[in-house]
Amino acid sequence: MASRVRGRAGIRSTGVGARGSDGGVVVDGGLVRRLVDAQFPEWAGLPLRGVAEAGSDHVIFRLGGELSVRLPRHVDAVGQVAKEREWLPRLAPELPLAVPVPVAVGEPGFGYPWEWGVSRWLDGEVATVEGVGASTGEAVRLAEFLGALQGCSYAGYEGAAGTGGETLAGRDAETRSGISALDEVFDGVAMTELWDAALGAPGWGRPPVWFHGDFHTGNLLTLGGRIGAVIDFGGLGVGDPACDLTIAFTLMSAGSRAAFRATLGVDDATWTRGRGWALTTGLNAYTHYAAVNPRVAAQTTRQITEALIG
Repeated sequence: MASRVRGRAGIRSTGVGARGSDGGVVVDGGLVRRLVDAQFPEWAGLPLRGVAEAGSDHVIFRLGGELSVRLPRHVDAVGQVAKEREWLPRLAPELPLAVPVPVAVGEPGFGYPWEWGVSRWLDGEVATVEGVGASTGEAVRLAEFLGALQGCSYAGYEGAAGTGGETLAGRDAETRSGISALDEVFDGVAMTELWDAALGAPGWGRPPVWFHGDFHTGNLLTLGGRIGAVIDFGGLGVGDPACDLTIAFTLMSAGSRAAFRATLGVDDATWTRGRGWALTTGLNAYTHYAAVNPRVAAQTTRQITEALIG
C-alpha cells in the first residue's frame, strides 16, 4: 500500500484535546477509533487495541492484525511521523533487520492536534537481558545493523552537515545534577569521572553518519530467541553515532559487549562517548521514572552500572 495523506474534509473537530499532567495530550481508544474511522474508512471494521509497552513519546495501538497506529503524546515528538515517513522506506532495503514500514499518515481531528502515523505491524517480543543479553551472535547482529545504518546515504537529509541533534555537552548541567541527586544510589565519584572522560574524549571527527537515536532494549523485537526488528526511529538523525552504543550497556553482558564492539570497530574515544550517553540517559530516566516504575528502575540501574564498568 502506498503512503498517503488524508485531508480533513468532512472531519468534525470536537474542540481542544485533553491535556495530561505533563502537558501532553491524553489519547484513548475512543479518540483513535474516531480518527481512524473518519480518515481511513477502509479500516473502520478492524479491531483496535492499545499496546501496553508504548514509550514516553507516543501512544501505540494495534489495528487489525497487520497495522499499528502511532500518535505523538507531546509537541516534541510531532516531527517524528514525517521523518519516518520520508526516510524509513529509503533505509529499509539497506538494513539487515526489519523496520517499520509507514503506510499512511493521518491528520489532526476530534481535538487531537497533530499528524499521526500508520505502519505495518511487526511481530515479536521486546528484547530482554535474560533472553539475548549474553548472546554474542545477537550482539554481532546488532553491530551489523548499526554498521549498515551508518553506511546508508543521507543525501537530502535536512541538517546532514550538522550534529544531528543533542550533544553530550548540551546535557552537562542536567547530568551533573543527576549525579549529585543519586550520589547515594550509585558511585558519585565514578559517575563524575566517567562523565568528565566522555566530555573530554575526542569528537567523531569523520563525516556524519546515520544513528537510530534511541537504540535500547524497548525498541528491539525478538522472534524465536533472535532479534528480528528495530522499531521507533523518532530519534533518527545524522552525526556522531556514539549515542547508539547505549545498547551495549542496556542489553549486553561483558562477553557479548566485546563482540559487539569488535564487530562495529569502535575506537576508544567513541566508546567513551557511548558510555557517557548510557550514563546521561540512564540518570535522566532513573530520576524521572524509577520511583513510580520498578521496571524502569531495574533497567536504568543496570544501564548505569554497566556504563561505569565499561
